[in-house]
Amino acid sequence: MATGSAEKPSNREVLRRLELDVSRRLDGLLHGDYRGLSTGHGSEPGETRQYAPGDDVRRIDWNVTARSQETHIREAIADRELETRVLLDLSPSLDFGTVQWEKRELALAVTQALGVITGKVGNRFGALALHAHGALDVPSRGGRNHLMSLLHQVRNLDRGAEGPVSLSNGIERLSSTARRSALMVVVSDFLGHDPWDEALKRLAVRHEVVCVEVVDPRELELPDIGLVDLIDPESGRTLEIQTSNSEVREKFAALALAQRAEHASAIRGAGADHVLLRTDQDWLLELAKFIGLRKRRKGANPTVGAAL
Repeated sequence: MATGSAEKPSNREVLRRLELDVSRRLDGLLHGDYRGLSTGHGSEPGETRQYAPGDDVRRIDWNVTARSQETHIREAIADRELETRVLLDLSPSLDFGTVQWEKRELALAVTQALGVITGKVGNRFGALALHAHGALDVPSRGGRNHLMSLLHQVRNLDRGAEGPVSLSNGIERLSSTARRSALMVVVSDFLGHDPWDEALKRLAVRHEVVCVEVVDPRELELPDIGLVDLIDPESGRTLEIQTSNSEVREKFAALALAQRAEHASAIRGAGADHVLLRTDQDWLLELAKFIGLRKRRKGANPTVGAAL
């Protein structure tokens, strides 16, 4: 006798549907231009030219500058093949969502979108996924099959286990796995007491870094639903809160706003770019807007290969 319940789609089906949606919408939002998230200066030294406002100070050629008494930078010959590495935070705090997505699902979708963009220009893509039991390191390669395999491995990782995940250690490990300059993307909610900002600064010395912060609206403000128990998924600690108290809700919202501002300040202070994506908003549109703004700000050269 039929029960009428729908069979849960497999990981492969979920990823395939997401791939089609991401590819179709990115083509419309970016109008076929996938360059912009990485300016793609390359790694081979080329000619020098006089420094201009907005140039990357890390490319200053100090020998030429000393001889000429004027600041010069050394251009780089663009690599034919660039690399994008994603640090994907799958700590227990991401197993939370109250609207369209869990933060974990949004983080995976963002990773897939970055992989699609990378693949459009023929570059290599890899990931380091942090979870409660360790880390999954998928080396950078090109091609759709590699991307789908990467996503399938990440989606199959165990979830729900309690325990902290060290984002700072993950960032240090991410830096050590790249043999040359690359685009590093950190996808996380940046919650917890781990001092990740110093590790992020060190990462940004050698690489272009973009931080994608994923947030659920219930982390920004509490609804008026009476007495509730809030549980820290990483420690298991429980806190009872009376949400009917307007002062409690206002204080929570103020602290949440301050926390977001602190994250943004730490990320910018480390020399990285920052985009915040919410589970209740059109994250793909926000990501496309961010790519466009970053491209205009950095003046990406359309003739130069780019990771994204």
